[in-house]
Amino acid sequence: MGAADQHGFDTLRARHYPPDRNQLRAHITLFHQLPPSCLGELDRLLKTIVADAPPPALVSDIFSLGGGVAYRIDSPELLAIRARIADWFAGSLSAQDQGTPRLHITIQNKVEPAEAKALLAQLRQDFRLRPLVITGLAAHHYRGGPWETALERNFRGRR
Repeated sequence: MGAADQHGFDTLRARHYPPDRNQLRAHITLFHQLPPSCLGELDRLLKTIVADAPPPALVSDIFSLGGGVAYRIDSPELLAIRARIADWFAGSLSAQDQGTPRLHITIQNKVEPAEAKALLAQLRQDFRLRPLVITGLAAHHYRGGPWETALERNFRGRR
């Protein structure tokens, strides 16, 4: 995300996400798990994808996760990028990654439903549809605690 968006969502996560579970900066998950053996191939693919312009995106809603809250992200272009990556790794995707994701940024999770419901009501009071700047794509390794960045690629094209 752009610096202002990243800062804003990271601040919300720091304020509302259980500290022992907040292991990663605010993000939009495109895939939950690609095989580590695909990392070199993913890097080559992402280098071609980021030569294009960044996809436009909108923060379009806030919704309940039951035990948390997330902001819905609308971006047909980001979903098209995700579909391109999914097609490339079709035989290697987990069952969880074979469907089309509901793009979102989680700012609270693993809390009691009443706490999540209260936060949702609070955030909806001032919510406005707004653009979201997407600056790049990244992959991370999960190491059982803080996530480790495996690769990051920023979009180079212009909108």
